[in-house]
Amino acid sequence: MDRQQLADFLRTRRAAITPEGVGLPSGQRRRTPGLRRQEVAQLAGISVEYYIRLEQARGPKPSRQVLGALARALVLDHDERAHLFHLVDELPESECRTAVKEVPAAIRNLLDGLNDYPAYVMDACYDMIAWNDMAERLMGYLSALAPEQRNVLRTNFSSGDVSARLADPAVRRFLADSVSDLRASLARNPGDRKLKGLVDELLRTSPEFGEMWADHRVAPRRAQTKRVVHPEVGPLEFDCQVLDVPGTGMRLVMYVPQPDSDTAKAFRRLAQLTPATPGSPA
Repeated sequence: MDRQQLADFLRTRRAAITPEGVGLPSGQRRRTPGLRRQEVAQLAGISVEYYIRLEQARGPKPSRQVLGALARALVLDHDERAHLFHLVDELPESECRTAVKEVPAAIRNLLDGLNDYPAYVMDACYDMIAWNDMAERLMGYLSALAPEQRNVLRTNFSSGDVSARLADPAVRRFLADSVSDLRASLARNPGDRKLKGLVDELLRTSPEFGEMWADHRVAPRRAQTKRVVHPEVGPLEFDCQVLDVPGTGMRLVMYVPQPDSDTAKAFRRLAQLTPATPGSPA
């Protein structure tokens, strides 16, 4: 149980809830942003003293019943509720942990069979661990990189122009969503040294990551539209589909253009370029 992370999460979520949002009067002299501690305790049906200890990172481990009550009081969505449970080493219903590290053979076969779309497999740490020929053609460097250089978050937050790129709302949204997803993954797997090491590294090296990490937002990666400019086939626009690989903690990411779009035609031209060799880390 990470008491400090739990305390920080409770405080940020409490500050984000308006009294009107939970049926309480706002009052004329309210100086506290969001709800007061006693209001959260009242809504959750727990003592004020107990809730204060939780926000001060010195309380005992909450029971599953208390966690559920806090989730309702703070109006947490599905992802935030799951994160709250993970912070105290509890699993929400219908969720399990796994120690699977290898990309399943069926997923590798699926990658090999995806000839029209760039696709790759990413683990919980955002390491690209397997990809198909179209992904190699699109990105043009995967097989040549060392494993530690194939980390999506490290390459984005460690580059010298990260501040300038964050001025692009689409890039900022992508990175903020990725950080939120990383936080949720760490809460699900608090003993994962690789995850913890990546977070510690990025907190040391990237103020931009630290700013997003301090927001305590949690949300898994979902589909979004991406726009990039390829040096050989020009502007591309495609849906970035993110599919969970059940029981592994991995995600299959596919870049899917609209049928008969300029991007679909560009992908076909890309497929005709000098053959690339699909790869994965040794």
